[in-house]
Amino acid sequence: MAELAIDIGVRAGTFTLEAAFEAGHGITAIFGQSGAGKSTLLRSVAGLTRPDRARIEYGGRVVHDTNKGIDVAAHRRKVGYVFQDDRLFPHMTVRRNIAYGAARNAARPGQPHFDQIVAMLGIDTLIERMPETLSGGERKRVAIARALMSNPQILLMDEPLASLDHARRARIMPYLELIRSETRIPILYVSHEIDEIARLADTLVIVSQGRVVASGDATALFARSDLGEHLGQGSASVLLRAIFRHYDEDHDMMELDLEGYTVYLLGPRNREDMPAPGTALRLRVDSSDVALSLVPRSDISVRNQLPMVIEEIIGDGRASVEIRGIVGLQLVKARVTRRTVEDLGLRPGNTVYALIKTLSFERRLVQEHD
Repeated sequence: MAELAIDIGVRAGTFTLEAAFEAGHGITAIFGQSGAGKSTLLRSVAGLTRPDRARIEYGGRVVHDTNKGIDVAAHRRKVGYVFQDDRLFPHMTVRRNIAYGAARNAARPGQPHFDQIVAMLGIDTLIERMPETLSGGERKRVAIARALMSNPQILLMDEPLASLDHARRARIMPYLELIRSETRIPILYVSHEIDEIARLADTLVIVSQGRVVASGDATALFARSDLGEHLGQGSASVLLRAIFRHYDEDHDMMELDLEGYTVYLLGPRNREDMPAPGTALRLRVDSSDVALSLVPRSDISVRNQLPMVIEEIIGDGRASVEIRGIVGLQLVKARVTRRTVEDLGLRPGNTVYALIKTLSFERRLVQEHD
């Protein structure tokens, strides 16, 4: 059953947004270039923009249905909103910023309270400080904590990391994953950064020129060859699922099971972030980081060597082609030259070995849902 169902139409001058999709728990990423209609969609869900037609449901509650005359006021929609600019109150301490407005919002069963939220976002040492003394990443975590303290039935995040540099974004994303795994709050996350989407999204909604081009499971959409125009360079990546089995402390290596084959990753920077055995991880790998061999190799440094059955060889007449193959039931892509295809005699149906450097993997925790 969908946790989130949206069907809206908005006209603003010459721009029209038509968007319809459903999603379950977790992070639903709204992805598209600037001007695609992402923020308009978010503001419509929050009740800050009035659609011409709408049916918006989340948490088992319909907040807008033009056919039935339902239009819940914005302040009654139980929405937590995180904007690009954090909008903290400069005259209030972090503690008071987080607690603002919480008293008039009745807590829902299982909803984290103040201490849990502060601990989850790692800001317990900041609560008596003033916003002006915080770094950009710290301010962002405080803004997220304040949104969670409103006991929302949905969390809306409008490019929340856009103002941060790459290093600070990387430090914030584990906290977003933790929110995803420790709460049952559906999250609508707007971004035009494919790296963020690949790491965070459970469900992906691709928006272009006011229309939903595709929506569904993020891993499945990354696997589609017809979405390259919309996913850009990110379309060269795939998302793989593997199970953490063992940590080799001597070599700081994690061993995972991917379709019955062992893959190796570097251990996490912080040991407290080490997953428990049996934890599912999502691995992202770019096609340019995959080499191919006709046989397994023991004379090279690449540890990850996965037998792959070639399904497609896609080229446009230029120097390189994309090889799409299956490891078990999962898709892997490799970008190689046409000369390589000819020299190795690669054809659909051939079994080759996908060689992936340990350093090429990006990973995130995958929380299993009912």
